[in-house]
Amino acid sequence: MTVMGEIEATIPALRRYAWSLLRNGADADDLVQDCLVRALDRLTTTQAIAAVKPWLFTIMHNLFISRWRTARRRREVVSSEAVEAAEIPVGPGQDSALVMRDLLAGLDHLSEDQRQVLLLVTVEGLEYREVAAILDVPMGTVMSRLSRARDNLRMHMDGRQRPPLRRVK
Repeated sequence: MTVMGEIEATIPALRRYAWSLLRNGADADDLVQDCLVRALDRLTTTQAIAAVKPWLFTIMHNLFISRWRTARRRREVVSSEAVEAAEIPVGPGQDSALVMRDLLAGLDHLSEDQRQVLLLVTVEGLEYREVAAILDVPMGTVMSRLSRARDNLRMHMDGRQRPPLRRVK
């Protein structure tokens, strides 16, 4: 498969990951588009790309972090309409929709670091070393974050609260 074919095949995964980070379809599409533009610009200058999918996820992750830092500096406030639009309507008797709602709420309770690792490994099927390269952290950190994310999500889905951390004096 050509590099362009691999890029095209990765677009649905990029959209899923972008939506999971931003929870807004339009913003996710913008992030994917910016990622693809940057990748295509770099494609002409890059000699050879060993693995296209991790390369694209690295570009997207860096764009997301850059936007997050900019928004934090500007202290942008999310409007209540945007929050309401992001909520998932659930009708009574739809067990799978309730589980999905609880799962999304559980993902929201995870730290950003844990959520990113969990989604890249479980949803996108990337290997630990690929995730470590994308997030620019050691592989042991990826495994630790993934373990904590799974534990925290499991506790949330079981309806249990995480015990508060003990302070050492």
